[in-house]
Amino acid sequence: MSSLSGKQGPRYRHLADQSEPYETIGVEKLTPIIGAEISGVDIGKLVGDDARSNRQMDEIHRALAENLVIFFRDQHISPDQHLAFGRKFGELHVHPAAPNEGDPALMKIHADKDSPRANGEGWHTDVSCDLEPPMGSILYIKQCPPRGGDTLFANMYAAYEALSDRMKAYLDGLTALHDGEQTYRGLYANYGVADKREYPRAEHPVVRTHPVTGKKSLYVNRGFTRFIVGIPRDESDAMLAYLYQHAENPLFQCRFRWTENAIAFWDNRCAQHRAMWDYWPHTRSGTRVTVKGERPV
Repeated sequence: MSSLSGKQGPRYRHLADQSEPYETIGVEKLTPIIGAEISGVDIGKLVGDDARSNRQMDEIHRALAENLVIFFRDQHISPDQHLAFGRKFGELHVHPAAPNEGDPALMKIHADKDSPRANGEGWHTDVSCDLEPPMGSILYIKQCPPRGGDTLFANMYAAYEALSDRMKAYLDGLTALHDGEQTYRGLYANYGVADKREYPRAEHPVVRTHPVTGKKSLYVNRGFTRFIVGIPRDESDAMLAYLYQHAENPLFQCRFRWTENAIAFWDNRCAQHRAMWDYWPHTRSGTRVTVKGERPV
């Protein structure tokens, strides 16, 4: 059992940014470390180009940077509005394996009593096997179970900061292979999706620097990371096992309880997430739009 506390107090001491108050949106933090619910926003209207929409967009950008994942409840948006909201943050990413809802950039998210699996059951960051992994993901859940189906999010800035200085020095400069082959092959057969000849694989820094905040974060995950490059495989396995356990510590997490027509928007560059499939035989269904990112450094 890992512990981040001791007789000298907690090993990780979070200091929240002393930022200016928000003017056009409400921001209610889920925890001091990660997550916030946003109020005062109608995303269907936000995709316009008036002055207030632009000001709200600026503050949503800021809220995402400060909280890593933000949530919007009671949103009623069309697929086109979902896509348009994503494009406010950049060019859209097309998933290399998943089924879509008519538009290649509109990923289908669905699990019911007949499903062999549900999306995102293990800790991961989306499609980290891409050479340029997604910047962010915007999930819109239209139907959710009466109970259960929560999503957990974890702060990878905090996970990095809580490491010892010796561990940080060891990890500095190391890279790891992220491979989609064993993750994606056969994964969507129940939707009639045929496998591709090959799936993305890429080598990324074990510790990456966020291009907006400049902060360092841990960038390995159970879903896609296969081994650390340049060290013996048994050493890599042991190191990754430790880093996974460390990154998944509840201290770094928030937990979002879904309601119908809610949206979660998370930054894949500094957060991991895990969806709970504890709601069988009920249905959880929606769509996801993903924003392209840059090559990690």
